[in-house]
Amino acid sequence: MAAFASFAQKKLTISGTVTDEKTGETLIGANIILLENRGTGVLSNSYGFYSITAPENTYTLVASFTGYKNDTVQVSLTKDQMVALALMPQTTELKEVLIFGKRSDNITRTLPGMQKVSMEEIKNVPVLFGEKDILKTIQLLPGIKSAGEGSSGFYVRGGSADQNLILLDEATVYNASHLLGFFSTFNSDAIKDVTIYKGDMPAQYGGRLSSLLDIKMNDGNNKDYKVSGGIGLISSRLNIEGPIVKDKGSFMISARRTYADLFLKLSKDSDVNKSILYFYDINAKANYQFGEKNKLYLSGYFGKDDLGYSNQFGIRWGNTTATLRWNHIFSSKLFSNTSFIYSNYDYNISINQTTNSLSVLSRIKDLTLKEDLQYFAGSKNKVNFGFNLTHHTFTPGEFKTSITSSYNPLKLQDKYAFDAALYLSDEWRVSNSLKFNGGLRLSAFGLVGPGDFYSYDNNGNITDTVHYSSGKIAKSYLNLQPRLAATFQVNTSSSLKASYSRNVQNLHLLSNTTGSNPTDVWIPSSNNVKPEISDQFSTGYYRSTVNNNYEFSAEVYYKILQNQIDYKNGAVLVANQTVESQLVYGKGRAYGLELFAKKKYGRFTGWLSYTLSRTERKIDGINNNSWYPANQDQTHNVAVVAIYSLGKKWTISGDFVYNTGNAVSWPSGKYEVNGNTVFYYTERNGYRMPSYNRMDLSATLQSKKTAKFEGSWTFSVYNVYGRENPYFIQFQDDPANPKKTQAVQYSLFRWVPSITYNFKF
Repeated sequence: MAAFASFAQKKLTISGTVTDEKTGETLIGANIILLENRGTGVLSNSYGFYSITAPENTYTLVASFTGYKNDTVQVSLTKDQMVALALMPQTTELKEVLIFGKRSDNITRTLPGMQKVSMEEIKNVPVLFGEKDILKTIQLLPGIKSAGEGSSGFYVRGGSADQNLILLDEATVYNASHLLGFFSTFNSDAIKDVTIYKGDMPAQYGGRLSSLLDIKMNDGNNKDYKVSGGIGLISSRLNIEGPIVKDKGSFMISARRTYADLFLKLSKDSDVNKSILYFYDINAKANYQFGEKNKLYLSGYFGKDDLGYSNQFGIRWGNTTATLRWNHIFSSKLFSNTSFIYSNYDYNISINQTTNSLSVLSRIKDLTLKEDLQYFAGSKNKVNFGFNLTHHTFTPGEFKTSITSSYNPLKLQDKYAFDAALYLSDEWRVSNSLKFNGGLRLSAFGLVGPGDFYSYDNNGNITDTVHYSSGKIAKSYLNLQPRLAATFQVNTSSSLKASYSRNVQNLHLLSNTTGSNPTDVWIPSSNNVKPEISDQFSTGYYRSTVNNNYEFSAEVYYKILQNQIDYKNGAVLVANQTVESQLVYGKGRAYGLELFAKKKYGRFTGWLSYTLSRTERKIDGINNNSWYPANQDQTHNVAVVAIYSLGKKWTISGDFVYNTGNAVSWPSGKYEVNGNTVFYYTERNGYRMPSYNRMDLSATLQSKKTAKFEGSWTFSVYNVYGRENPYFIQFQDDPANPKKTQAVQYSLFRWVPSITYNFKF
């Protein structure tokens, strides 16, 4: 009997990959359960891989994923085995999902502050110029705020724009904006999965304080060749995908370009006629399966913006990324992903005059090696561990002039740094009701030569200069970053969560604006600039209805910030070899309440989000050393999204947003010097911009659909009731009475209609 009992308790493992049956795309976050083992289940990882360990027996293996029919397989578990699962897409959610008691992700996932956005939701949300836009859609979620009218820049839980880590197939994207923020760099046709972590990010990620936006590109259809795209008023896009070898490898190429510059050619003004205004981007990816245990991926992004006025002025900026990844399955329990990553962001400004010509180049370039491993220790533990190593090259500014120019050429010295990290985390299911996710990340940052490194006094004067030769460490920092999250499932429809996380940031963006501009400059931590540190505490209540049709969440957070950076009054950030002398440092705090309610299925879907928050800074030498609101502080933020299907042909959608105005510094008085008015300022960010509100509407008409062709028309209006929201406010002498001051408000958009035709064959 003892021998039989021992045999009966033998643990074996089922593993494999979950894919889309029609395209071969791997499915991230698919739910796989064993019915006979008390619903033991796991989620597929970022590459569709899953692993479940259970006692020897015969099981019903069920895979489910939103928008797909379930795949059910009978498995006789007498040895470790691989079982590939393929799910068929469906237009409506089948009720059979309910039979297996699938719980809402917001109830079961461990990390609070994590939200996924489906590409279907992004497709239906109306945005500026009618472009499907990831960054503008996530700004409709609680805790995430827009950096300004039409901007793709965003703030998360009180953090600044540079405190968001944006990854595209694991490569860092340093500037995610086209056309000064009116478009994002992410072509939605090329994107498969979007996940945002609001501070409580897994231990394998780091380097930013506020959030991680993790974006995965489509792999490409490995069954058939497909072409899709869209034609809009100012931009068009084309997507081509297909098999390299059927069922073994595939490719995807997606391209987009605006043609606003073509409209400039219609102008009778010769300067406008010669002007340039466009951007393009290309996403490309290929993969190939070598046997059952090895898969190779190669992906890249290439994007450029080109703006110029006649032949007199021009600015070009863009991102280039490349990622080579190798997936290897060491065993049914151990999965490995090895990545080599290249990322480059640069901008080039040119000024051409008769005698004065000037060009400015700035760049940040990264080379990264990453190793991520997942060990499925059993039915209760999934262990993640690995390392990453990045070499940064900073080119803050290279100024070239013509021979006849009155400007002097200047080359700010390049800076070099190494950024490394080790991490270990464990997802531990203590019981069916209690789960923990604990992690530890050890980061090491080193600023290295060659170069001269300065020390400053409190007035910004150089007190010491030290030269370091190539490869010598000028300054290093070592930081331990613990992270812990817990989920207690009260019942099948509700849970409580709590978490603590520490994040460290060693790259800092210097900017004269609240959002991010193409000409902003990144600098590393140094002997003067310490790493920024964030400690965040959060807790929340999460609930879904029995049929998983509705979900609700309420989260509160408190964030303590160290070594925050601000600027001296009148700081000079451009073409300054000693730019660190213009910086001041202090601490910050951010806290708030986030409410979210969503209807997930049916003819009517949508969500409502509300954020009540406060973001403050206390910097030595600013505002009499007292707390003051940060630039991105907004007290109230509301977003409503509604999508309604009228039938097989028409879908209408709309959104409404409202937020308190950002904190700003306005003049408190003025005086006259040599006949010129000079405004003077007292407290930092002591005033508020007027509140912002806007409504957008969209309607999509599905054309006649055949087995080989599908088309649709999308009509949308941005800012449908034409509110003139403030973009910025300028103060000047009142022309009627110069002794008085006049505030002049400038707005960008009133009504912006758009029409787009989308096709697929």
